[in-house]
Amino acid sequence: MSSHKSIQRIAIVGTGVIGASWAAYYLSRGFDVVATDPAPNAEEALRKYVAEAWGLLAQYGLATNASMDRLEFTSSMQEALREADFVQENGPERPDFKIKLFADMDEATPPDSIIASSSSGLTMDVIQSGCKRPERCVIGHPFNPPHVIPLVEIVGGAKTSEETIQRTMEFYTSIGKKAIRLHKALPGHVANRFQAALYKEVLYLVQQGVLSVEDADIAICYGPGLRWGVMGPSLQWHLGGGPGGIHHYMEHLMPPLTALIGSLAAPDVTDVLKQTVVDGVLREVGERTVDQLANQENEVLLGLLALRSKAGL
Repeated sequence: MSSHKSIQRIAIVGTGVIGASWAAYYLSRGFDVVATDPAPNAEEALRKYVAEAWGLLAQYGLATNASMDRLEFTSSMQEALREADFVQENGPERPDFKIKLFADMDEATPPDSIIASSSSGLTMDVIQSGCKRPERCVIGHPFNPPHVIPLVEIVGGAKTSEETIQRTMEFYTSIGKKAIRLHKALPGHVANRFQAALYKEVLYLVQQGVLSVEDADIAICYGPGLRWGVMGPSLQWHLGGGPGGIHHYMEHLMPPLTALIGSLAAPDVTDVLKQTVVDGVLREVGERTVDQLANQENEVLLGLLALRSKAGL
């Protein structure tokens, strides 16, 4: 990235929940942020979100030059993009809309800037198809909320340059994100597919009457979920192999796991099953609001990340 201008000014296109969370994070890392969104009251909602997130971000460390005062807002996308070094797009997940939006951003942004999309459901092949400079367009998909969760999935399109992918990886890593590169584009990228695979089995077991929705949540978050907050499943198998590590696991323990994998089945997602999940979740929620639950989760997650950092993980 040294051969290119440094990234100082970031444009946020679309300031819904994901865009607002990105804005809060970039501000906390000391960037100038200019945001744009045509929705009524978008600026008011954005500034409210950033202000509410700021206390938690400050608790776990801000960059020395971080300030909410470095946030600008304009209803003109062309104005927002005119001097942007990096663009984080968060628009609606509709192919026709996204193709035109990226073509317009490509026209309005300096030619050596990177244009990243937070898209979770569209491939960059589709998104960049109307661009004159598609080589600088890339997926930078965050895990929600971006100002708390470090993961960002990086995947290019057929016309994205290797240089763009490397610059994007380096940039996200430099600001504290855990960037992973996907070498193939898949619906849902990878983290959402992991979630879907696990939830498939949750739904199946609930439907089969094996356990309740509440107990399924307990089984995950007080069992493997705790370990996954420290290290991933493959590294866990290295521990599971004992002194022989992953070699022992693959040789002696993978065969029974393979048999178990082969026995897994898909649920029949009926209205009855969906209502069962709703009822179970609402029992877990009790009197807590969605915002209260989200705030509790964010505080615990940032605490966990601080512990991981202290432990050198």
